[in-house]
Amino acid sequence: MDGQPPVVVQPPASDGGRLVTIRGEDMGVAYSLFDVLDLVHREGLPTADTAVDDTELIEWRGGGPYDWNSGASEEA
Repeated sequence: MDGQPPVVVQPPASDGGRLVTIRGEDMGVAYSLFDVLDLVHREGLPTADTAVDDTELIEWRGGGPYDWNSGASEEA
């Protein structure tokens, strides 16, 4: 895992949840930024507000820390 951030947040699923892995282990599904920070905190990693933008700590896939909708419900 050299060079890869310890936390990886997958793209939003159809229900808006995002799978979170820490050090290669599935930690659960987050439905908000607060859920991600809670999982990170439980693992003893930094949880300062700036941590969400730290690319050495968290890799956001399929959207950043403020993207929680899969787009499936964007019908007008």
